Amino acid sequence: MADQSTQSIEVDAPPEKVMAVIADFASYPEWAKQVRETEVLATDDAGRPKQVKLTLDAGPIKDVYTLEYDWAADGRSVSWHLVRGQMQKAQDGRYELEAVGNRTRVTYTLSVELVLPMIGLLRRKAEKMVMDTALKELKRRVEDLA
Repeated sequence: MADQSTQSIEVDAPPEKVMAVIADFASYPEWAKQVRETEVLATDDAGRPKQVKLTLDAGPIKDVYTLEYDWAADGRSVSWHLVRGQMQKAQDGRYELEAVGNRTRVTYTLSVELVLPMIGLLRRKAEKMVMDTALKELKRRVEDLA
């Protein structure tokens, strides 16, 4: 698996509100600019999304892919991996939430391997851009709902 990139942001809301937004895949197209469509294909025993099909349109990069999610029992983290994709060979990611007073530190870790080879430096730069956008959009969405 390729190297991972990690970024964090603080959100003005408790962890459970942040995780509720992360788990609400049906709403992603409303606030995550690059996500055009989502479909929950399977849920776990607790009713949380287990497999989700996403349609991504990030300008020159378009992809339809399926991720499988593993939700931590304490509600403070979720990890995922690629089940199938068109442009991606592999994707592993994780959101970890940490209460900081009445705020939440969200740490996002991501590793993506594309079907077409990409120089490591460019791939990490692209991952950081995707992560930066995702964290800012997540923060905005959670704080707008709070």
